[in-house]
Amino acid sequence: MSSIKRVAIVGGTHGNEFSGIYLLKKWQQQPQSISRPSFCSEMVFANPKAHQENKRYLDHDLNRQFGLADLNNPDLTSYEQCRAKAMNQQLGPKGNAQTDFIIDLHNTTSNMGPSLILLQSDEFNRKMGAYIKCKMPETVVEFEDYSSVDEHHFVSSIAKQGVIIEVGPQPQSVIRQDILDWMEALTQHVLDYVHLSNINALPELPETYEAFQYSETLTLPVNEKGERIGMVHKDVQDADFKPIYNGSAIFTLFNGEIITWDGDYEAYPHFINEAAYYDNNLAMSLARKITVKTSDE
Repeated sequence: MSSIKRVAIVGGTHGNEFSGIYLLKKWQQQPQSISRPSFCSEMVFANPKAHQENKRYLDHDLNRQFGLADLNNPDLTSYEQCRAKAMNQQLGPKGNAQTDFIIDLHNTTSNMGPSLILLQSDEFNRKMGAYIKCKMPETVVEFEDYSSVDEHHFVSSIAKQGVIIEVGPQPQSVIRQDILDWMEALTQHVLDYVHLSNINALPELPETYEAFQYSETLTLPVNEKGERIGMVHKDVQDADFKPIYNGSAIFTLFNGEIITWDGDYEAYPHFINEAAYYDNNLAMSLARKITVKTSDE
């Protein structure tokens, strides 16, 4: 892979996820902290109007607006759809981007700790996961490589390479120091990795490491009218990346009935009971635990 020359750090993709926004403010005062000798860095405040109104978004979720067809559709003119087009001009254009690498900073209300979400499973990303696990072992590495980067709708898919940093639990519109510190440390390690990869100076990495791979999403129980009739089971709540099995309790209906998982693999829930996903009745994502081979060699 050719070296990375231009890196963008994006915060405030969702206006009520405060850690990334306040880290951008900090780094604007200390730009040297995100610079490295082998590449230039820029910062992008993605959704300032949503932040001003203390909302996740005004019209549409900005982090779902970066599909190629949507970016090229002049009829999509909501605030977030226009922001996506402007960011694509600034950082892209997607498919031939002037930005080589994007770090998109997010908070979650779920108990996911520091999590690094990788959109590709090529050697560059696999080595990044190994490096991060060595430097910050508490980080969870998850691969969401179920489609090509061009097919993803995320901010970080504008560039050929990009990652999502998710850190929680943090309530919406709140700043927690432990969460902000985790996000800052993880971002710094990712920047270090990119620089060391550029100059061929990576330390010795383990041959394999444990990670997760997204598999599916579960929705909250609803009736025929689409009204919620249950909630996440208390044994699953806050147990992100802890295994469930066929027959494990996952939902409790308001009438007291327990709903169990009907699955044929050991699954690892995450984004459990994420507040932002209630508008779509999403209860949790599931992943499989995988062993990642670090290098192609």
